[in-house]
Amino acid sequence: MSTVKRPFNANKIKGIVFDKDGTLLDFHATWTPRALAAVIAVADGDQTLALTMLQATGYDTDENRVLGGSILAAGNNRDISLVWAPLANKPADQVEALLNKMFVVSDYGDSIAVKDLTPSLKNLADLGLVLGVATMDCEAGIEATLGGFGCMHLFDYAVGYDSGFGSKPGPGMVLGFCQQTGLRPEQVMVVGDNTHDLHMGQSAAAGFNVGVLTGTSTRLELEPEADLVLDSIADLVALWS
Repeated sequence: MSTVKRPFNANKIKGIVFDKDGTLLDFHATWTPRALAAVIAVADGDQTLALTMLQATGYDTDENRVLGGSILAAGNNRDISLVWAPLANKPADQVEALLNKMFVVSDYGDSIAVKDLTPSLKNLADLGLVLGVATMDCEAGIEATLGGFGCMHLFDYAVGYDSGFGSKPGPGMVLGFCQQTGLRPEQVMVVGDNTHDLHMGQSAAAGFNVGVLTGTSTRLELEPEADLVLDSIADLVALWS
C-alpha cells in the first residue's frame, strides 16, 4: 500500500489526531525501561526467557532498540500478551492485565516528552485546530504518561485500544474523533511515528497523513506511506505559516 502524495492545504485541515508513543513521547526513553521491567515480571525473573520474549515482539538486542512496525512499537498490550503468554506458559488475559497495570505507573520508568511537546501543541491549538490523541496504549495510560506535561487540556479527544473505537490500522479512532468534533475525515490530519498510524489515516480517508522521526521508524520506512515526513511535531506549525 502506498500513499498518493498530496499537497498540503492549510485552509482544509481543521483538526489533528496524534499518536502518543514516539510522536508525543520519546518512545525509546519512555518505553524501553517499562518493557524491560514488564518482560522480566512476566518471565518470573528468567533472563533467558525474557530475552526470547523481547526478540519475539521486535526488540533488537544488538542495537538495544525497538524496531519500527514491530509488535512492541505498533501493537497494543493485548497483542504483546498474545506473544509473551505462550512463551511464559501463562494465560494471555493474566499477562495483559499485568501489562495494563505496570504501564500506567511511573515505578518502572519516567515518561520522556519529545522536545517542545507542550509549546508545539499550544501553538497548534492557538491556530484554532482541534487536537486529539489516539494510542495503542490503554486509555488509562494516556493521562498516566502525558499528564505531567501540562498538555492534556489541549486535547478534545483521547482514546486507547480499549476505548471501544477499535485498534490501528483500522479507521475507528479517527472516525470517533470526527464524530466527537463534528469534523469530516478530509479535514483531519493524522500524525504518527509508525506506518500503522499512517494506515489508520488512510483507512479513515483522512485529509493528510504525517510521519515523524521521534519514534521507532526511519524516514525510509515512513516515506512510502506518508504525505509528508517531519523531524518532529515541532515542525507542524510551520505548515500554517
